[in-house]
Amino acid sequence: MIQKIMEKLHLDPPKTLVLGFALIILLGTTLLTLPSATVNGQGLPWLDALFTATSATCVTGLVVVDTGTTFTLFGQLVILALIQVGGLGFMTVATFFALLIRKRISLRERLLLQESLNLVSIEGIVRLAKMIIIFSALAEAIGGLILGLRFSFDMPLGKAFYFGIFHAISNFNNAGFDLMGDFSSLTRYVEDPVVNLVVCSLIVLGGIGFIVVSEVYEYRRTHRLSLHTKVVLSTTAALIAVGAVLIFLLEYTNPKTLQPLSPLGKVLASLYQSITPRTAGSNTLNIGDMRQSSLFLIIVLMFIGASPGSTGGGIKTTTFATLIGAVIAQIRGKEDVIFYRQRILPHMIYKSLTVTISGLFVVMAVTMALSITEAGAEFQMILFEVTSAFATTGLSMGLTPMLSPIGKILIVLTMFAGRVGPLTIAFALAQRKQKEYYRYPKGKIMIG
Repeated sequence: MIQKIMEKLHLDPPKTLVLGFALIILLGTTLLTLPSATVNGQGLPWLDALFTATSATCVTGLVVVDTGTTFTLFGQLVILALIQVGGLGFMTVATFFALLIRKRISLRERLLLQESLNLVSIEGIVRLAKMIIIFSALAEAIGGLILGLRFSFDMPLGKAFYFGIFHAISNFNNAGFDLMGDFSSLTRYVEDPVVNLVVCSLIVLGGIGFIVVSEVYEYRRTHRLSLHTKVVLSTTAALIAVGAVLIFLLEYTNPKTLQPLSPLGKVLASLYQSITPRTAGSNTLNIGDMRQSSLFLIIVLMFIGASPGSTGGGIKTTTFATLIGAVIAQIRGKEDVIFYRQRILPHMIYKSLTVTISGLFVVMAVTMALSITEAGAEFQMILFEVTSAFATTGLSMGLTPMLSPIGKILIVLTMFAGRVGPLTIAFALAQRKQKEYYRYPKGKIMIG
């Protein structure tokens, strides 16, 4: 239905993506206001329903009400459906259903897929969409089965497997919603190796991007990896390792986080809190109890986020790597940014700068606004919450449930901007780029 609306409006791909996500959020909001969606039989207030639907569709995980105790099975399934559609992209899901009924995928639909998956070409895009659906289903099913078996030691079998599937889908799509109650996330499993390793694996698999997964899977046949895949894998591994080591060192003596844990528990908790900012949102330590230095590190990791073409948000690992490469090249006096003996084109560096500055502008503007509307909150708590919303992470220091109505609206807009991307919104609102028939003379300014 949504796809037919887009076709009638004759929108270009960026505008279609923005409006498509908006319509899905509106549908989810309507369903969550129904009496059958909440345990109290009254439905969510409209603003809280909008916030929850936006958080689920934008696979963020910030919540104003506790998911496990507020919603009925119907309400939870609505949230789960929004997470799945939001994580994979509504065009990917629509393409899958079109293929099921053997409908031909038009050129327009292929262009929409290209835009939603952030690809440079439409070649093989339908095959990639099928791979995404199959891989996602397998990862979620296997993860859900293992988690269900583990949860069965703590709860009835049926409930355990439902919890397992819910948390597998939520974490693979980097959403961070949980059913554990009292906003506790997975803190009760902080030292459990099964839960930690399975959820961490799901987060990483969902966050490295489907192109990377496809290339790694086919490596035995092709014996080659693209530059994109190499940069994603190396940057992801470096960020996880550095983050885990720093969190371990910074929190080792903190009596509220790592200190009471066993040696294995300390390692697992450090690893989990390093991976979840990329941008999953579930946590095994109470985020509010962490030291300021650790919280600032998590803010940085959240802002960087996951990788292109994934279920995660942030400015993306490749953007971060490109900027670091440009800085290193400048320090060394080199003209080119080189990765794995390949040169990065200048327009990619400009695009990385644009994405980063756009993201910083959104975070700074919303942080300033919330500093006015939520005057009683600490600045670091506000900055943490805004970065989490923009990066569609979902980690929280506890500010979100206490937000004013204006604060909730600001966070809703931030989550939406973070999911569809500042550049996509800019392109959707801007006029078509026109060819320039002249160039101005060169000028010089002093930098630094």
